[in-house]
Amino acid sequence: MRYLNDRDLNAVGMPWGELADVIEAAAGSYAAGECAQPLKPYLQYGDPANRIIAMPAYVGRPVRAAGLKWIASFPANVASGLPRAHGVTVVNDPDTGIPQLLIAGGMPNAVRTTAVSAALLRKLLPSDGRKRQALVIGAGPIGSMHARMLAELFGDTIARIGVYDKRATLGEGTPLGGDERIVRCGEAEWREAYTGADVVVTCTVATDRYIELTPKRDALLLHVSLRDYLPGALAAVATFVVDDWNEVCRADTDIERLHLGGLLERGQALAFPALVSSDAARLQRLPRPLLFAPMGLAIFDVAIAAWYGKQAEQRGLGVLLEL
Repeated sequence: MRYLNDRDLNAVGMPWGELADVIEAAAGSYAAGECAQPLKPYLQYGDPANRIIAMPAYVGRPVRAAGLKWIASFPANVASGLPRAHGVTVVNDPDTGIPQLLIAGGMPNAVRTTAVSAALLRKLLPSDGRKRQALVIGAGPIGSMHARMLAELFGDTIARIGVYDKRATLGEGTPLGGDERIVRCGEAEWREAYTGADVVVTCTVATDRYIELTPKRDALLLHVSLRDYLPGALAAVATFVVDDWNEVCRADTDIERLHLGGLLERGQALAFPALVSSDAARLQRLPRPLLFAPMGLAIFDVAIAAWYGKQAEQRGLGVLLEL
């Protein structure tokens, strides 16, 4: 069994186009009914904000992989200087069940989440020559990775990427990571940036809703952190997209609050796997603002892990463990 950690994944790199291809392939398998994925259980004890989640899945062709992600989310870690999320992913041989790959670290979770966003944006952002603005709220590992992905994969389309984090100490307008397109937004600036943004990505650990603003008329809202919007701020949303209704309509997400308030029913939300497998031209005609709320599907974690496993094997990365 090959063991990999975050250093090994960094050595492989994050080619966002290829990673988005992996997500699209897994989504096609899911939409075709060639995946197995039970509803993921939450292990909770002590502080109700903490959870450890089991995410088993089998992904059919062309990926063909089975496995499990075991991911802990402890939001209070951030105040102590520790990562919020820690996880391990096991990939098994789909024919024998023998464990082949073990990946430890927080990076796989961030890569999967960002690759899902990349796959959707590839379909929804038209290549019409118009320069767009983006805003990322939350500058943790997932938010920072989204900012880099937007710059690397959509640099010809997105001219400016604002990043706001209430915990940040860098001054307003400070470039991040040496990329002049990625700029820190201060407390006084982010609301204006939000109302003018074509793409908004929320990647926070917020529990109290704080966004009360109406988005731009044709905005794409990637609601990664799931608990940021006051109900009135979503009144203008014309299209809701979820990765899986049963997964996302629970755990006090904004989608669940809308549903319990009688403002959103299951049949009103489009399914991401079928959507991302569809024709881009048709998807770009969907009414906007469009909000995508992904709870996170295990099929994508297993597919991304399997891809990194193959890349690591080709490069001779990691440590081989005896079973």
